[in-house]
Amino acid sequence: MKKWLFIFLLPILAFTNKEEPQSWIRINQLGYTPGGVKVAIWCSKTELTIGDWELLDAVSKKVVATGKAGKAFGAYGPFKQTYRLNFSTFNKPGRYYLQAGGATSPEFTIGDDVYKGSADFCLRYMRQQRTGFNPYLKDSCHTHDGYVLYGEKAGIKDSTKIDVVGGWHDASDYLQYSTTSANATYHLLMAYRDFPKIFTDEKQANGLDGKNGMADVLDEAKWGLDWLLKMHPRPDWMFNQIGDDRDHINMRMPKLDSQYGKGYERPVYFVSGEPQQRGKFMNNTTGTSSTAGKFASAFALGAELFSKKDVVYSDTLIGKAISSFHFGTEINGVTQTASVRSPYIYAEENWLDDFELALIQMFKMEENYWKRELELNPNTELPVGPNTIVQSSFEFAKKEPITPWLGSDTAKHYQWYPFINLGHYELAKQLNDKRRDTIISYYKEGIERVWNKAKQNAFYRGVPYIWCSNNLTTSFAIQCYWYRELTGDKTFSELEQANFDWLFGCNPWGTSMVYGLPAWGDTPVDPHSAFTHIKKYPIDGGLVDGPVYGSIYNNLIGIKLYEPDEYAAFQSGLAVYHDDYGDYSTNEPTMDGTASLIYLLAAKEAETKPKKK
Repeated sequence: MKKWLFIFLLPILAFTNKEEPQSWIRINQLGYTPGGVKVAIWCSKTELTIGDWELLDAVSKKVVATGKAGKAFGAYGPFKQTYRLNFSTFNKPGRYYLQAGGATSPEFTIGDDVYKGSADFCLRYMRQQRTGFNPYLKDSCHTHDGYVLYGEKAGIKDSTKIDVVGGWHDASDYLQYSTTSANATYHLLMAYRDFPKIFTDEKQANGLDGKNGMADVLDEAKWGLDWLLKMHPRPDWMFNQIGDDRDHINMRMPKLDSQYGKGYERPVYFVSGEPQQRGKFMNNTTGTSSTAGKFASAFALGAELFSKKDVVYSDTLIGKAISSFHFGTEINGVTQTASVRSPYIYAEENWLDDFELALIQMFKMEENYWKRELELNPNTELPVGPNTIVQSSFEFAKKEPITPWLGSDTAKHYQWYPFINLGHYELAKQLNDKRRDTIISYYKEGIERVWNKAKQNAFYRGVPYIWCSNNLTTSFAIQCYWYRELTGDKTFSELEQANFDWLFGCNPWGTSMVYGLPAWGDTPVDPHSAFTHIKKYPIDGGLVDGPVYGSIYNNLIGIKLYEPDEYAAFQSGLAVYHDDYGDYSTNEPTMDGTASLIYLLAAKEAETKPKKK
C-alpha cells in the first residue's frame, strides 16, 4: 500500500518542487489593432536584463518578428526589473505570443475586430444594475422609494413620501446617487452621439430581449434620464441620493432592503446646499451647483439627441435642463453624499467644471431647438447673444483649467468628479479662435503632468492608486483620446494605449479589470457583489474599482480575504489588488466607471472602421 502511495505521489512531488516562474510578460488580453500601438511589459522578480524579444505565430510556433527590448526601467511594485516590448511595427492580423528573457506571454490577437462588441457587452452590467424593474432578474426591487429628508427649506415635511423608483444601483451596494447617475447617463448619451454605428439593437426599453428600433445604449441612457426627471420633479426640488450606508449592513439581493425603519421605503436626501448629518458623521456640502450642473448637462444632451425621435420628451428635457441650471445657481458650491455608520462618502470638492459643461451643452441644446423652430416657422426671430453662453462657459473653464488630481499622488474618494473635465472637450469643439487653443492647452498640460510620472516606469503608470483607480484610468485614457482627436497630435498615443491596456491585463497582476471580458482571459470571478456571492450570477461587463495603495488597503475598515490570494506574488507595498469577495476596495464593480468604459470601448472600436471623408 505504501509503495503504491509513493509511486502515486511521485508526479505530485515533482510538480511541487518545480521552480516557480520569476519573469512574466503582461499583455492586453483583448488584443491589438494592426495599425495601433502594441506594447507588452516584461517584468521579473530578479535583476535579469534582456536584450531582445521574439514574436511567434501561435499556430505554426515560428518566429515572425524580433526586436530590441530597449531601455531597462528597473524596479516597480513587486518587480526588480521591467521592460517595454514595443512591437507596433508588426501589423499582420493573426494569433501570436511573445517570448523574452525566459518568459512567454499568453496568446493574443492582432486584428481589426479585437474590440468589436465590447461596448455592448459592458451594457449588460448597466442593465443588471437597474432598479425598479430589473431585466436580468426579471423581477422588481426598491418599488417603495422613498421618504424625503432635509427638504424643509423647500417646504417638504420630513418623511414625505415621493416616487423616485428607477435608475441604477451605484455599485454592488444598492445606494443611488444623482451625481454618478447623471455622469453615467451623460457618458452613455455621448457614446451614442459620437459612435452611433457601434451599438446594436437587441433589447427593448425595459431591457428584455427584443428590438425596439433604438440602439441599446440609448435605451440605457433614457433609463437614466427618466430617473433623473423623478429626482428633479419641480424647479425648486432636487434630490441627491437614495439610501445611505445603512445599506452595508449585510449582503442580500436587492428587493430585500428593509433596514431603514420604514418597511421597504428608503430615505431620499434633498439637495439643500447645506451640510447633512446622520449619526455622528457630517459631510462638507457647501452648495447646490455640482449636482445640479450634472443634471443640466445630462438633460441638455438628452434633449439634443431625442429632438428628432421624441419631440415632447425632448422639450421636457429642455425645461429640466434650464431649471436644473438655475437650481445650481441658488447656492454656489458642492453637494457631497451623506453617511450614517461610516466615514466613507463621495467627497466631491469641485463644481466649476460641472457649470462649464452645463453651459456649453445648453448652448448646443438651444441651438438645436431654434434650428427646429426655424424649420417649422422660417419667420421665427432668433434670440440674441448666444456667444454670451459660450463665453460664460469659457470663463468657468479658466477657473479650473486642470482637473486637480492629474499629476498628484493621491486624492480623496471622488474628490474631483467627474475624473476629467468633460466641458473642455465640448467647449473646444464650439470654438474656432484663440480660446480653442487655450482649452486644448489645458488638456495637454494635464496629460503632461501624468506623463512626467508615468514615463519613469515600464507600465507608464501615472494614475494614483486611490479608490476607483480604474475609473481614473478610464477617464484619463478618454482625455488623451480627446486631445488626439482635437489636435491630431499623437505625442501621447503610447501613454493613452498604456492606460487602456492596463484595464485588460497589462498590469502587474496580469488580469483584466472587467468581469468576463475577454471571455477567454484572466478576469474577475469573485467580486464584491451579492449577485455573484449569493446567487453565482455573472456580472458581465462590470469594471471593478482597481488596485489601491498598500497603505490605503491596510487601513480600511472590515477588509477580510475569504480565499487564498492567487495574486500574492504580485502584491507590494506600492499597490494591491485582490479578486476576492472580501476586498470591497479593489474588487467592487461600479456603475459610473462602467459607463465611462463603454464610451472608451466604443471609441476604440470606431477607430478600426473606415472614416468618411
